[in-house]
Amino acid sequence: MAGNSQAALLLAKQLHDLMKNPVDGFFAGLVNDDNIFEWSITILGPAGTPYDGGFFNAVMTFPEDYPVRPPTVKFVSDMWHPNVYPDGKVCISILHDPGEDPLGYELSSERWLPIHTVESISLSIISMLSSPNDESPANVDAAVEWRDKKDEFIKKVKRIVRRSIEG
Repeated sequence: MAGNSQAALLLAKQLHDLMKNPVDGFFAGLVNDDNIFEWSITILGPAGTPYDGGFFNAVMTFPEDYPVRPPTVKFVSDMWHPNVYPDGKVCISILHDPGEDPLGYELSSERWLPIHTVESISLSIISMLSSPNDESPANVDAAVEWRDKKDEFIKKVKRIVRRSIEG
């Protein structure tokens, strides 16, 4: 359990730092005050993108051996994006287990490193919203639409943004 307490201390420090010094583009807090391993994140849709103005809620779940292994991030708000699975799970390199990619798509330096924080993960998700990667999509339909029918993609995302604002 030593790892668990180290992870809990590190997460408590990151939460404290974010509360003291908020970062533009997202809000973070605990889903339940009794569980430091499950965070509620709200990502603000980046300006100049189809997601502009939206409020996208996600849950970041940390493993007990954090920061050795990465958390998972899953949108609980509707999300239409090439790098988000239909169930809401975010697929970006820094959330993949450390080491060599068994499929050879990613360099080990692009994958999880223990230096990543809730802040760096959230900023990477904001960057993902700004610049979808349709080369290795988690949502093939969204990637095809992004690539081949951009007007339809944008309309669909704008509807999701409207719903996110209306609650």
